[in-house]
Amino acid sequence: MTPVHFSFTSAFVLGLMGLAFHRTHLLSALLCLEGMMLSLFIALSLWTLQLESTNYSTAPMLLLAFSACEASTGLALLVATARTHGTDRLQSLSLLQC
Repeated sequence: MTPVHFSFTSAFVLGLMGLAFHRTHLLSALLCLEGMMLSLFIALSLWTLQLESTNYSTAPMLLLAFSACEASTGLALLVATARTHGTDRLQSLSLLQC
């Protein structure tokens, strides 16, 4: 495994571990998701450059568009949660409470 592949794999794993173990605030969970998406975007961009093919050149831009939609939806949920519950702590959220 090259150092470049190792760095992107470790960035993705660190984001995944942060999402799994550090779930106190909704904002920190969203930041971990964004870190994972950024490492996937860079890895996919480098993969298409390595293949030197134009067939897969739109895949990183599609991933970036989905990441922007995910970020806007997450921030809208963060604002709605902060308004209704008064906090963004994940422990205070319940599916049974509206």
